[in-house]
Amino acid sequence: MHVQAETISKKFNRRAVFRDVSFTVEPGEVFGITGRNGSGKSTLLRIVGGLLTPSGGEIRYRLGTVAVAPETLHRSIGYVAPYLTLYEEFSAEENIVLYARIRGLRHTHAEAQALLERVGLPVDRRDPIRAFSSGMKQRMRLVFAILHRPPLLLLDEPISNLDSEGKRIVYGIVDEFRRHGAVIIATNDAEDIAQCDRTISVEAA
Repeated sequence: MHVQAETISKKFNRRAVFRDVSFTVEPGEVFGITGRNGSGKSTLLRIVGGLLTPSGGEIRYRLGTVAVAPETLHRSIGYVAPYLTLYEEFSAEENIVLYARIRGLRHTHAEAQALLERVGLPVDRRDPIRAFSSGMKQRMRLVFAILHRPPLLLLDEPISNLDSEGKRIVYGIVDEFRRHGAVIIATNDAEDIAQCDRTISVEAA
């Protein structure tokens, strides 16, 4: 997916978070949004994902030569962030089935197990995911982002709470998704930044 952001600004009440941020992301690219804590990285990523409205500016999306309309943008985006809510009373597989239905997809038992294996989670656990560790929950969020194979993957601090094996899995998925789309990572972690082809600092805006 091609993303073009032009002079994006965001204010909360009267406080300006950032002003006039412009960038493009091309298919096959991993793009980084950097900056210190509180600089607006996550806010900008949420605007890119259509979860927040900018105070000024515009973002355009294109798949090949076809423009992506704002009302269909959610079909083309996978989003990972530590604060995303899980259905903690359900098992991992039940969560996958539910999220797939929300997206209008049907996932078989075998497909759900393949997704769990892809992120290094056990396929035979039937207990609610409220019993999962914080790192395991972060891996579940990654499952929800990739289950529909979107052309744009948005990652907010993706290696939060992950061990070295979890990081390897995340970066493997980043490499996989850049081959058929684009990836944007909001981070100030050096390991994340090393995965990026280009970066923009929100602090410089």
